[in-house]
Amino acid sequence: MVSDCLARDRRLAVVGLKPGYEAAYDAKPAVYPVAGAGEIVQWERLATGRFNILLRGDGRIRIEAELPTDTLYRVVRARVLEDEVPEGTDPLAAEAQRVTAACLSVLKAQGHLSPQVEEALRSARGPGVVADQIASAVIPDPAMRQELLETLDVRRRLERLAAALDDMLRRVG
Repeated sequence: MVSDCLARDRRLAVVGLKPGYEAAYDAKPAVYPVAGAGEIVQWERLATGRFNILLRGDGRIRIEAELPTDTLYRVVRARVLEDEVPEGTDPLAAEAQRVTAACLSVLKAQGHLSPQVEEALRSARGPGVVADQIASAVIPDPAMRQELLETLDVRRRLERLAAALDDMLRRVG
């Protein structure tokens, strides 16, 4: 799959398997209808033939149909989902700053804060990107990450993420 992606446009979608997938893992287990999509920006082929990849996420997709294929991986037709952001100049900047501060507090309490991580969080562009980066890197619960992925309303995504980070901070602190 990675070889095929690299030979084409380096685009890849990452979809979550629904609970209970273990029984049908080798078949075609049920997947969530919303997935993250992005571009492979770095890769390394290992001696085993596998790859280490770095995928830069750049959006959400809704799977509309699974296409027939003779590959070992699934191919879908999907449409891009756009973030819902209130109009105005940086209407969610304060919420994004609050979520970033909460994330930094959680990472510091866990002993995982580094200058590089702090710089990456502070340099994120746009409230939706802030929420997505923090959710994918810090939120341990797959169901919560999926919920956040499916939340197109950026204000609601930031609010839900802030609550999850506050809860994590209470448990760590």
